[in-house]
Amino acid sequence: MLPFLHSLENLLKKLQTQSGFRTKPWPFFILGVVLLAISYIFMPAVVTLALSLALFLAPLWLPVLLVSAALTLWVILRRSEFIASQEHVLFEIKLPRSVIKTPLAMEVVLSGLHISLGESSWYKKYILGSTRPWWSLEIASIEGQVHFFIWTRARFRRIVEMQIYGQYPGAQVVEALDYTRFISAKHEEWSIFGFDFTHTSDDDPLPIKTYVEYGLDKIQKESEQTDPLATLIEFMASVGKGENIWLQFIIRTHKGEKYGKKNEEGKPYTWRDEAKKLVEELRHETVGKVRYKDVFTGEMRETEGFPNPTKGQSEKMAAVERNVSKLAFDVGIRGIYISTPEDFDSVNISGLAGIFKQFNSEDWNGIRVIRGFAEFNDYPWEIGIDKLKNFYRKQIVSAYRRRQFFYEPFDNSKTAMVMSTEELATLFHIPSNAVSSPALSRIQSPTSEAPTNLPT
Repeated sequence: MLPFLHSLENLLKKLQTQSGFRTKPWPFFILGVVLLAISYIFMPAVVTLALSLALFLAPLWLPVLLVSAALTLWVILRRSEFIASQEHVLFEIKLPRSVIKTPLAMEVVLSGLHISLGESSWYKKYILGSTRPWWSLEIASIEGQVHFFIWTRARFRRIVEMQIYGQYPGAQVVEALDYTRFISAKHEEWSIFGFDFTHTSDDDPLPIKTYVEYGLDKIQKESEQTDPLATLIEFMASVGKGENIWLQFIIRTHKGEKYGKKNEEGKPYTWRDEAKKLVEELRHETVGKVRYKDVFTGEMRETEGFPNPTKGQSEKMAAVERNVSKLAFDVGIRGIYISTPEDFDSVNISGLAGIFKQFNSEDWNGIRVIRGFAEFNDYPWEIGIDKLKNFYRKQIVSAYRRRQFFYEPFDNSKTAMVMSTEELATLFHIPSNAVSSPALSRIQSPTSEAPTNLPT
């Protein structure tokens, strides 16, 4: 894709959202055919020459067009077959009665899920359609009861269990039925609103406010802890009968597909390269101008001085370097509020849109809505708006149920965030007892295996 096309696409989408006039490709196709017919009426010789030239050059451009389209469809087909052949399982994490560990424990768990196997060669990736594994970390409120889930390929179940039990010995990891299938989620029967999220800044290496900024990198008394996850859980626990809030973090090992280019060494451009660029820009901003008087000519001259960063600039550069020093994931975040029509509460839509406010920073990064019902302004001239909303309701529920974000038919990889394990552990971790919401059910008594040396 040409570099300017993505920017043009974003500009057109922004104009459509702000104006309320949404267009489809087919009106432009019809308009093009009509303009071609009108041009032929008034300029038959020019149009005939242009068509003849295009037909004459068809042996050059037509094979390229057909082969590239065929290869793209082939890769999509093989990848879809591979994904469909994989068995998946949903685990529920039963929270332990007492948690004294910091979110660093979840960082260790996530580091164990940083797996990139499956795409070791072009043959596996493009011929067999193999993909590296992705995971879905989920927090779901089912009529006010909050649950934690991890969705994974069945072949990685031992890795998930090993990582969770290794860091949280008092927890339980049990196979669960897919809670998203307990209801039909048809728009005729349910009120559905949902959003996808992305960074507030285009600079992925800039971190959000993590548990380190909240002081949770050190063990504290429960009364002194400020866990940003508490606000999120309390909101999800506030819904009542007939209401559900689903939140998922779909993650995979970062390899740089989002940027779609090579670095100076010819390797895939990743967020580390983006961080180098960002730090250089920040350093350039710290260099001020110095004015002095030339002792020979008496003229006032100006030159660049030494770097003199402010405290905020120094902290910003340090935060970027600390963030990219950790393992990175491509992250897609999706949230859905689904309710029976009689129990629907519009306040929960605003709550879902701002569910990550406590992780945002004005000078660093944050999380905001990018897709969803925020695109609809309900102008009187928005023709067919109800049909578009119902289509989106169907799409977002299907994408959530299939845990898809990076591949067809729900490929949003270009808008995915790149996050470190520290950022992810801030957004998804087993909360300590400082988060004492009654909606969080905990294991009341610890369980363990019998000693191996018991007499038989």
